[in-house]
Amino acid sequence: MQQRAKHLTDNMTHAALTPLLGREFDNFLFGPLGDDLNGAPLSVISALARLDVDPWKEALSLARMPRELAMGRLTSLIASLPKDSATGFVPEVAATRLIALLPQATRFNAAASGPRLQSAPIQRSRLFIGLSVLALLAVGYVIFTARASNAPGGIADAPATTSQPAARR
Repeated sequence: MQQRAKHLTDNMTHAALTPLLGREFDNFLFGPLGDDLNGAPLSVISALARLDVDPWKEALSLARMPRELAMGRLTSLIASLPKDSATGFVPEVAATRLIALLPQATRFNAAASGPRLQSAPIQRSRLFIGLSVLALLAVGYVIFTARASNAPGGIADAPATTSQPAARR
C-alpha cells in the first residue's frame, strides 16, 4: 500500500504554487498523518485541504518559521481536524514527525515575493514593439509614395483624369 501511494504521489502535479515550490516539499505534504475512518492513509496534503488551507502555501510558511513555532502551528492545524477525519494519531507526535520532513529554509528555492513571471510588462513591451513597427511601416510608405510622385514618369506625370470626355480629332 505504501509503495502504491508513493507511486501516485510521484505522478501527481502540484496546484497553484507548482512554479514556486519544488519536489523538496513532497515528503512533508504526502507524509502519512494516520488513517481515515475508512482505513485509507490520511496525508498532510489531504488534512490541510480538508481544513481549507492551501497545502503548498502552508508548507512554505511552515518551512520559513522557526521549528518550535512551526510545530505549534502544525499541531493546532492537526488538532482542529474534525474528530471523524482520522484515527490513531496524537497531534503533537504527528507534528513533530512531520516537521522533521520539511526542508530547511536555506535548502529550497521558492520565490520570496510574488510569482517569477511578470506577464503584464512583457505584454506591454510587445504592444509597444508592435506599434513601433507599424509606425515605421507607415512612415516608410509615406516616404516611398512621396518619392514616387516626384520621380519622372511618376504619379505626378500621369495624365489627369477628368469627368470631361476626351477631345475628338
